[in-house]
Amino acid sequence: MKIRHALGPLAVILLANTASAQEEAPGNPLARAWGERMEKWAGLTLDDKLLLSRRDSTPGEAGTAVAQARAQNEDYTSRPYLADRGDGIHTSIFGTYVRKQELLVYLFYEYARNRDAEYKPKDLGFGLDQDFKAKHEEHEFLIFAAYGITDSLAVEFESALYTNATQSKSRSDPTGMPQTFRETGVGDTEGQIRYRWFEETEVRPELITFFEAVFPLQKSKKLIGNRDWELALGANVTKGFSWGTLMLKVAGAYSEADKKVDWGDWGIEYVKRLSDRWRVVLALDGVQDEVEAVVELQWKLRPNITLKLNSGFGVTPKAPEFAPEFGVLFSF
Repeated sequence: MKIRHALGPLAVILLANTASAQEEAPGNPLARAWGERMEKWAGLTLDDKLLLSRRDSTPGEAGTAVAQARAQNEDYTSRPYLADRGDGIHTSIFGTYVRKQELLVYLFYEYARNRDAEYKPKDLGFGLDQDFKAKHEEHEFLIFAAYGITDSLAVEFESALYTNATQSKSRSDPTGMPQTFRETGVGDTEGQIRYRWFEETEVRPELITFFEAVFPLQKSKKLIGNRDWELALGANVTKGFSWGTLMLKVAGAYSEADKKVDWGDWGIEYVKRLSDRWRVVLALDGVQDEVEAVVELQWKLRPNITLKLNSGFGVTPKAPEFAPEFGVLFSF
């Protein structure tokens, strides 16, 4: 499934009236949610309240005080286009944004299953350079971290600390491959630098570019991790509307193994804040000929703790047919 032809019209819609971008209206010091930054007022600002809260708190309580003060002083009356997501920099995980001097840590589990995954026995060390189809499964425990250096610059890191991957053997496969080929260990590990060129206004979308590096930490593994460097460069365009927030992503990736750049990485993401505690994310995510649809629910348990539950569903045959994920996001 390819939707590159749809990206052009959508991008034009999002970028319409860019030249007539207007100045933002003054802030409103009411209770805010989901990451909106407090604007300066003649009275106490958010920064003032954070300083006051720190005077009577221990170092261990300071981070919680910051998160609570942010959550209690966030509103979107002056900038309703940020109501769904706040003013943070979009990270590489669905519906998640990081603000200046904020540290996000996300601990999560992923499962992926494809009953008709393509494999070549040669790629697994069994000689025959021919495609077969059989069941493939992966269990992964991962950690994700992001830090906002400034309002425009953020860095992030993600690693599959433990991966258990299995590839079943096709009945048509004549090689000596075992009925279940299994590998365990550290999976994909990557880092990103994300830069916001300009923030969203009432008429102008936000533009973010990112650079990603996937590290070659598994030279001897066949199913898990990366054996060669992979580099990617891409951009996100985001615009909020009364009916939700839309983000478009496109990226190109260079593989050291293939010695070429492929521009088949794209995504469309929709985010809607249902209440102060609930948010929903709908997305289409594609990498070359693997396309999946994703549905995610986010439940804010505390000002600095969010439970994320999602599942991906394969749209094309090469994508995992079922890929649930759940985890807990911490903000410091």
